[in-house]
Amino acid sequence: MIKDMTIQRFLDELASKASTPGGGGAAAIIGATGAALIGMVANFTIGKKGYEEVDEEFKEMLEKSEKLRSKLTDAIKDDVDVFNKVMAAYGMPKETDEEKQKRTEGIQAALKEATDVPLACAKLCHQVIGLCESAAEKGNTNVVSDAGVALLAGYAGLRSAALNVYINIGGIKDEEFANDRRQQLESLLNDVEIHKEDVYELVKSKL
Repeated sequence: MIKDMTIQRFLDELASKASTPGGGGAAAIIGATGAALIGMVANFTIGKKGYEEVDEEFKEMLEKSEKLRSKLTDAIKDDVDVFNKVMAAYGMPKETDEEKQKRTEGIQAALKEATDVPLACAKLCHQVIGLCESAAEKGNTNVVSDAGVALLAGYAGLRSAALNVYINIGGIKDEEFANDRRQQLESLLNDVEIHKEDVYELVKSKL
């Protein structure tokens, strides 16, 4: 399993001539890093003197961040699996008209799945970003910079996953599907732009 690799081996694989892991897996691990940092902020806040009023809130935050981290880590494999499906579809025989038709249908089905996988990753990264404001505003001030890094990691993961959505949408012939997924993605992107800067400035003000 890719998620069980050492950091060094994962980076070596990422840098190699192999097609996977690639940008989609990188987007997922970046987002998972953001979720892990939210967990760190929560763990440094729960049970600490002066933060009793937010103890329950941060326990819930920790639970959410751990679930997001797990899902984003699993998304690395999802990206590899769906890439392999796309490659397999492109490798289908195309000698006869029937084979060509089956190949086209296979490619289109695989591209749709290859769009939904990074879109799911983008949605998870969006949720990571959503936890950052409370982490920065109410969390232990000793780790407020880590809340800021979590924000930027979640944002980088979101924008990175978006590129993988766009590249696969470009090959999809089903316009209704393509437009729906594009709208879902752009809604996520538009929602975080101003919010990201506000939270970043909040973190800076506490340093």
